[in-house]
Amino acid sequence: MKTNILKERSYAFALRVVKLCRYLVAEQKEFVLSKQVLRSGTSIGANIDEAYQGESKLDFIHKLAIANKEAFGTHYWLRLLRDSKMLTLKHVESVLGECDELQRMLVSAIKTAKARK
Repeated sequence: MKTNILKERSYAFALRVVKLCRYLVAEQKEFVLSKQVLRSGTSIGANIDEAYQGESKLDFIHKLAIANKEAFGTHYWLRLLRDSKMLTLKHVESVLGECDELQRMLVSAIKTAKARK
């Protein structure tokens, strides 16, 4: 079976987000923002998986666009956690970097899919 790097990377990112949120709840006693980042961060991969089961090329593009919006939302929540000092640079910078990379990959996949439409 062919490896899908976007699906793999988004799944690995979701796992990192889950671990980060566990840390926020256990160590920082932060429940509201952690839930926001958990929802958006895990939604990226779920929407990518759904895209590959799409009923049409337009459905595929639409699901990837939703995943991209969730990635931008996740980036926002991560920056908020960092800037509010709920997370240290050590905890958040590599996760932010991975989120940036997912955003770039999604934008590229959407552009490619639109060009092939």
